[in-house]
Amino acid sequence: MKATSSELLSRLPGPPSQGWLNGVRFAPAFANGSMSVVLYAPVGRDPQTSHLQDELYFIHSGKSEITIDGQRCDCAPGDSFFVPAGADHRFENFSADFVTWVVLWGPLGGEDSRKSMD
Repeated sequence: MKATSSELLSRLPGPPSQGWLNGVRFAPAFANGSMSVVLYAPVGRDPQTSHLQDELYFIHSGKSEITIDGQRCDCAPGDSFFVPAGADHRFENFSADFVTWVVLWGPLGGEDSRKSMD
């Protein structure tokens, strides 16, 4: 399977919904089992709330700041961020060209963080 940012961006904004009154700002790319990949391009403000799954963000373009449970970090292309399930997070002060890939996966509530990579 293949997804391109230009094709996914052409689908935005999606139809309005609760929380996305001016149209949904993410486009699904893939889904398999518990994993899904979307392209996210917020406009104005980021209305995200915490999610039930763990997430990875890969910054594609533009600049922003991300706040994860009160900790703020600058974002630029090439950066990646892990957000555990249930963590309060959002992008702020983002440029008009800000776009990020988002990968959500795993069980609801997140994976067991006590397990480590060997």
